[in-house]
Amino acid sequence: MSGGLPSDVGRRIFQNMTASTSVSSAKSAFPVSEEAQHLHASLLTLDSHIDIPWPDRGDVFLDTPDRFVDFPKMIRGGLKAGCFVAYQAQGALTDAGHKAASEQGIAMLEAIIAMGGEKHGIRSRICTTVDEITSAAVEGVLAVIPGVENGYAMGEDIGLLARFRQMGVRYITLTHNGHNALADSARPMTSLGDPESLHGGLSALGREAITEMNRLGIVIDVSHTSRSTMLQAVECSSVPVVATHACVRALRDHSRNLDDSQLDALKASGGVIQITAVDAFLCSPDVLQHRRANVADYIDHLDYVVRRIGPEHVGISSDFDGGGCLEGWENAADSASLTAELMRRGYDRSEISAFWGGNFMRVLRQAELVAEG
Repeated sequence: MSGGLPSDVGRRIFQNMTASTSVSSAKSAFPVSEEAQHLHASLLTLDSHIDIPWPDRGDVFLDTPDRFVDFPKMIRGGLKAGCFVAYQAQGALTDAGHKAASEQGIAMLEAIIAMGGEKHGIRSRICTTVDEITSAAVEGVLAVIPGVENGYAMGEDIGLLARFRQMGVRYITLTHNGHNALADSARPMTSLGDPESLHGGLSALGREAITEMNRLGIVIDVSHTSRSTMLQAVECSSVPVVATHACVRALRDHSRNLDDSQLDALKASGGVIQITAVDAFLCSPDVLQHRRANVADYIDHLDYVVRRIGPEHVGISSDFDGGGCLEGWENAADSASLTAELMRRGYDRSEISAFWGGNFMRVLRQAELVAEG
């Protein structure tokens, strides 16, 4: 299936969307036409990076007032799949620190696994392969894809990677803010005593971890990593790497964003950058003093990647419940606003389908093939 859903599924999703968006869209600075709603409803749409509240509240099946992503909002927004991540804040590089991070990571993955099921007329499923994601979408079942944000969760124990994969993990973000035992971060933490560089990019353990992740079918996520780490990961991995939530440095000079040489390396490896909806990564402080970042700013970054390295190397992520939120894309219920903006800029169905998960799933499938040998 090339990003499209059976017509009966698309009609049902369109009805759910229009029942709740017609009034709000009319008032929005980023309106969604009926044509855009129809197209959006017919696509397999996937958000590659969503955080979860912690401690877990067990309310993902409810229409909550404070979660940016819950299942009712996904349904209203025509969002068919999401990568929900077990996020670990960076802590001390000690046995105790690693033990605590690993325990919390496993507990968070257990909470993500518990998101599969059926309640209040909503069905969801934990999906660990591209075929499973596709089947869920065809059946009208929300697809939940587990991930881990920050390799700190594995500490120095390579064996934990296999356990993470058994729990459904499809990608691991090598670092977060602060260096860890695997690699250097784009944002060293002075509060942790970080030097500008700890390993010069990847550590020996980090290289070993990438090899093991390739063997297991876990995609390497280079969001948050230093430039050296990212470029070395591209060279080290036998599978294309992904930045599951990042933006373009040429448009916003921030250490978290990828510069042109990194984008070029990503293209050469067959990888993908998933643009993220974090205002500070999209717009400068000067801009944000006067207005919020919005959907147009977001698509500006996507446009830049398309022009630089092609439409097959960029996709969509929100970082909802982890800092993402834009004017026009306030939560998952507003997801069709991106499709509408893409249509206004002249992108066709095949390109929009690729942005909304097709490119990301291509890398997931490549990882599966490498793991299968």
